[in-house]
Amino acid sequence: MSNESTASGGNVAAVPADPTLAASWGNLPPADQKRLLQCYRTGTVAAANVDYAIDMFAQCVLGDPGNPVFLHAFLEALKRKYGAKKAGALTALFASGGRGLKKLAAAAQWRDVLKQGVEAIKANPADHTALLIMAEAAGNLMWPESQGRYLRAALDAAPTDAEVNRQCAKYAASQGNFDQAIECWRRVSRIKGLGEEAERAIAQLSVDKTIAAGQGMIGRGGGKPATGAAAGAAAASDPIAVLRQRIQQQPADIDAYLELADLLERDAKIDDAEKTLAKALAASGNDLKVREHVEDRQLRWGRSKVMIAEKRVQEQDTPENRATLERLRAVHVKQEIDVYAARCERYPENLTWKYELAMRLKAAGNFAEAIRGFQEVLHDARRKGQVALELGECFQKIKQYQLAMANYQTAVDTLTDRELELRKRALYRAGVLAAGLNDTDAAQKYLSTLAGLDFGYRDVAERLDKLGSARDKGAAETEG
Repeated sequence: MSNESTASGGNVAAVPADPTLAASWGNLPPADQKRLLQCYRTGTVAAANVDYAIDMFAQCVLGDPGNPVFLHAFLEALKRKYGAKKAGALTALFASGGRGLKKLAAAAQWRDVLKQGVEAIKANPADHTALLIMAEAAGNLMWPESQGRYLRAALDAAPTDAEVNRQCAKYAASQGNFDQAIECWRRVSRIKGLGEEAERAIAQLSVDKTIAAGQGMIGRGGGKPATGAAAGAAAASDPIAVLRQRIQQQPADIDAYLELADLLERDAKIDDAEKTLAKALAASGNDLKVREHVEDRQLRWGRSKVMIAEKRVQEQDTPENRATLERLRAVHVKQEIDVYAARCERYPENLTWKYELAMRLKAAGNFAEAIRGFQEVLHDARRKGQVALELGECFQKIKQYQLAMANYQTAVDTLTDRELELRKRALYRAGVLAAGLNDTDAAQKYLSTLAGLDFGYRDVAERLDKLGSARDKGAAETEG
């Protein structure tokens, strides 16, 4: 397995050549987008003048550091200039990139890490310490594709370094690429004194891979490739080989790509599945139906990664595992927001997409935008009660308590026993907020109704006791 495939993960390989197809543009204004795109195209045309191309691509990365297409072009230009040369001992000794970036990373100044890191690796593209810190910055900024690019470059620069392989393995596992992660740990196992650590990690990854594949269906073994008649017989008995051959013969057969991606996903070869879907999209001419199929798959894989991380936390509740889980959750929510926002633009009359987008905006803590989205969906009678409940929680988060209470009341009045869990949640929210607003009668009403439905719901019994005690105290003071 090559260093490139081991470090990068599937998303990285699927990035299209044209940044207009993949870039988020980092919320840049149109004028800046135009300028960076011009720099990118100038650098591409000036490929023969590698120093000039590097400067153009560096401007692109500095202007939009989360754009994986720009970063790929920049790193490839550095490769063309420096080839396979590694930093010499003297160069590495005096390289200040890694040391300078560590201070910025310690202060969580992630954008500054990437800005200064670009200059550091321009001077020394084999500074794997700088590349690792830049990968960490990209990960913390929720740019997993760029994170993978930096890790690939670090692995190219220092393929036998223990920490480089650890970080590449962690990234590959978080992307569902367990074979790549295991290969990284195998390199670590060859380093004196690290064999036991590596074997533990490999054992855990093997379990995670089996869980991801489902019911023990794991990827096929390697083995020496067959040739001639043996290869034909193997292909006939191997549906993956059959589909690969079919695609080779009929490159425009979109169904073959999708079937192949299904089989690769079943075998937990998520990176290969992603590459296959990227090829399907290109072969279809960026067909909208194929694009949405790819989006649905990517969302499902994102959920799968989160589930694996949740299981790991259950088994080993460590700060590192919890941090990985939170990062994957945030990345997945961001991915969902991007997909659902695009679908809202494509289908402006579809309330389902607006509702799904509002739910993800709420999960990301963007309550103001979530409120706007929920309000657009509120007139949908099928969702009125649930949407009112979500609106109430959003208004409460931004401390608009009267608006929150009004929506909780709507939710309580609208939700039926067929939506019992939502109704209980609405009663609880209304009761707790009413108590916080010193409206004891309303709090008593909502929480008593909830207790009648489910006396064991959260801390409703304790809250009713407190309300009763407060009422009794008030009555005693009145009598006194």
